[in-house]
Amino acid sequence: MVHSVSQPDTIEEQIPHGQRYIRNFIYYAALGMPQVDLNSYKFQVTGNVKNCLSFTYQELLNLKHTKVAKDFHCVTSWSIKGTVWEGISMSYLFELAGALPDTKWVMFKSLDGYTTPVPFEDACDPQGIIATKLNGRPLEPEMGFPARPFIPHLYGWKSAKWLTEVELLTQYKDGYWEERGYNERGNVWKEERFKSWGKHLRRTVIGR
Repeated sequence: MVHSVSQPDTIEEQIPHGQRYIRNFIYYAALGMPQVDLNSYKFQVTGNVKNCLSFTYQELLNLKHTKVAKDFHCVTSWSIKGTVWEGISMSYLFELAGALPDTKWVMFKSLDGYTTPVPFEDACDPQGIIATKLNGRPLEPEMGFPARPFIPHLYGWKSAKWLTEVELLTQYKDGYWEERGYNERGNVWKEERFKSWGKHLRRTVIGR
């Protein structure tokens, strides 16, 4: 299997406004932590494409992987410095599926029923991946095993854990947090945390 590696920045960008570094991840599960059965697990690319794709977990691992070394930023204002994610380039998956030219949005769908949208252009960022590993190891269950998207310049709520489907859309649809006032895009560097009426809401923390 061929591995391509995206090089980390030689000088880390300053932390985004409103964020602070902490040592360890805080684990959230808005809808509860699901049980993952790899015997039945499928990862799919669907929607506004020429060819829908479906992979088992092992087939995902067999695809060409890339590494992305970037900080992780949660909308609740904490960040983790220097994380290294490994997975499949989303732009590569969209090429395989034959994304149609009028695609505008991508909806991430999770095993627990969680959903979140991102603009298609953000999902196509060279560092946007479907991650299967973090810091050299398979994702822990609390971190979204078996897969989750990672787009470094978007807040962590867009990195949907326990990912099962990426649906390409021609029009915007709200996801779980977007229905509750969180921003459609969620760019970290522009502090796109909320819609005009949104605010921080209580989150369900899970432990090991």
